[in-house]
Amino acid sequence: MQDYNYVWANCFEITLELSCCKYPPTSELQQEWENNRDSLLAFIEQVHIGVKGFVRDAVTGAGLENATIVVAGIAHNITAGK
Repeated sequence: MQDYNYVWANCFEITLELSCCKYPPTSELQQEWENNRDSLLAFIEQVHIGVKGFVRDAVTGAGLENATIVVAGIAHNITAGK
């Protein structure tokens, strides 16, 4: 699903695995949080890096749907939504 959303929905999903144990005991969850808290918060801080905004017509200022956004050096184009 992550690959589909990235390619077709301009949505970047991630999966975070905090331990090699798929189902850690409840008694270990607090320690897992403490072990990974700083890294998780640092990751979340990076969310707003990049370009965001609206694609508009240069003359009328109207929003453009399905406009293709191309960035030199990046092999993945993005298509604007509504």
